[in-house]
Amino acid sequence: MTPPPPTTLSRPSLAPISAVAAPRLRNSAATPATAARGVRWHGVGTDSRRQRRQRPGRCWAAVVEGETGAQEADGVLLPKEGGEAAADGAAKYDWQEEWYPLYLTKEVPDDAALPLTVFDRQLVLYRDADGVLRCHEDRCPHRLAKLSEGQLVDGKLECLYHGWQFDGQGKCVKIPQLPEGAKIPRNACARNYEVRDSQGVVWVWMSPSQPPDAKKLPFFEPYARPGFTDLSTVHELPYDHSILLENLMDPAHVPISHDRTDWTAKREDAQPLAFDVAERTARGFAGHWWRERSPHLRNALRFEAPCVLTNTLEYTDKDGKEQCFSAHFLCRPAGQGKAMLLVRFGSTATSPLTKIVPSWYLHQNASKVFEQDMGFLSSQNEVLMKEKVPTKELYLNLRSSDTWVAEYRRWMDRAGHGMPYYFGHSTLKTPTLPAVVEQAPAGAVAGISASFPAKGGIGTQHAPNPTNRYFRHVVHCKGCRDTVNKYTALKNAFVVLAAVAAAAAVLAATRQWKAVLLVSAAVLAAGSYACGSVVSLITTNFIRTHRRL
Repeated sequence: MTPPPPTTLSRPSLAPISAVAAPRLRNSAATPATAARGVRWHGVGTDSRRQRRQRPGRCWAAVVEGETGAQEADGVLLPKEGGEAAADGAAKYDWQEEWYPLYLTKEVPDDAALPLTVFDRQLVLYRDADGVLRCHEDRCPHRLAKLSEGQLVDGKLECLYHGWQFDGQGKCVKIPQLPEGAKIPRNACARNYEVRDSQGVVWVWMSPSQPPDAKKLPFFEPYARPGFTDLSTVHELPYDHSILLENLMDPAHVPISHDRTDWTAKREDAQPLAFDVAERTARGFAGHWWRERSPHLRNALRFEAPCVLTNTLEYTDKDGKEQCFSAHFLCRPAGQGKAMLLVRFGSTATSPLTKIVPSWYLHQNASKVFEQDMGFLSSQNEVLMKEKVPTKELYLNLRSSDTWVAEYRRWMDRAGHGMPYYFGHSTLKTPTLPAVVEQAPAGAVAGISASFPAKGGIGTQHAPNPTNRYFRHVVHCKGCRDTVNKYTALKNAFVVLAAVAAAAAVLAATRQWKAVLLVSAAVLAAGSYACGSVVSLITTNFIRTHRRL
């Protein structure tokens, strides 16, 4: 929940989110003086004539030539030229030698396997007989069937195709078709991945050759504070994780895109922003940002590769008590045009509303926020894939709103070369393989037996569609699923009872009983409608309505 309006603010520190801070790069601070001069970044792709030739019809009036070279008019636009593609530490970055957030621990099912992806790597996560989290490549070594389509038998993962069973280390322990006395082949193993449960999040180490590096496992200091509470949700989104991160580090869009979603977002509050980039490293960047009308409220932002974005506000409340509000966005690349977001809003200040408002209502409001962004972010994903040029040739970044976006794409220039694909400010690497479009099984039998993303899918509801709120969030949230099931059962019960009451009213001998039964039927019908409205609110996408000032 958003904390109450603070009265005075203490400037937040830029403590790193990892146990060990990454080393600082030289000349990392962006000063107001350099910002005012409109200093260009020189690097890859500085041929402006080539840009003009590739982008016919673009208005170049905003860029003027000065005595010291090309500068942005009035210092409004961010420098367009090449980022720091050759910065120190670029060659050291390896996207595989990282921890990736897989899932919220509390949402991992106890009795089913969970299929997940990191870039193009397909994984399966489950709990063994002792409740220990296990992770393998989602592929049976026999005939490549997905292990996640199988079931758990005494804590062992059984392939649905031929019934091969694998233990927590990926070793095959049973082959039903094996002759009596024959030994299971040594190479009949599923590839194993190391997972850790840290502060309520399951992380996976992706390197095939290097042992897990505990120093790289993210640690969020606010969650170690006494009394710190959080609201955590999972969302599957139909666009690339880089676009998701870019959107989450863009505070300028909030008053417009999320107008009246909560009390902090209003169109009339759209205003210039200021930024202070305090740190750049081989694994990210950090700094502060604040609104022009409230410069005393400074948010600390930190991006740490490859998936973690934090936004922290430390302030003093009206009672003089130090408080902290922190938003943690864990953005896992789930394949081309797909991302999985674990979002955690936490605070030391407890709002009374959290004790009154049910969690499912807060979850649907969070879903509404992503639905407000989903349309234009999906179209942005399509344009990047179609144009296949760096973002500096497509974006028109402003100093007063887009500093973090430019920082992120320039970090991609430094580190993205080691990823399967990326779009940087001055460089890019397109996917070498086309995206795999998978079709889930359909029909009641397939739905009941399936485990995507957990047991409970039936019929056409089983086919995953991340543009639909049910599959984007509800199937990943035990609380929302239980609420939907409960209110659906109540709705059906009310319908039956209302029908019985109406039928009894027809057969009643006296007017008084007819009236009582008809009123009962009406009340029961209203209860059925109310239950259906709750189910619809949890599962149905938000439809935007525009407000004009």
